[in-house]
Amino acid sequence: MTTAPRKPSRFRLSCFIFVFVYPLVTLVLYTLMTVTQDWSIWQRNLIMVPIIVIAMVYGIIPFIQRSLSRWL
Repeated sequence: MTTAPRKPSRFRLSCFIFVFVYPLVTLVLYTLMTVTQDWSIWQRNLIMVPIIVIAMVYGIIPFIQRSLSRWL
């Protein structure tokens, strides 16, 4: 009889995601601000949000699930 794998804690997962995403958002925002000074906020977000989402889906969340799963 095998047991089902333990479900990760949503709170811990959200904390890990915050720890990885906050610096990424800050870095991307400061980088974009130097290039897009005259743009309005919605235009800057139109560039920033896809960068953050792609980084989360293909980089940050798989890394957390693979490397930090014992702490979830």
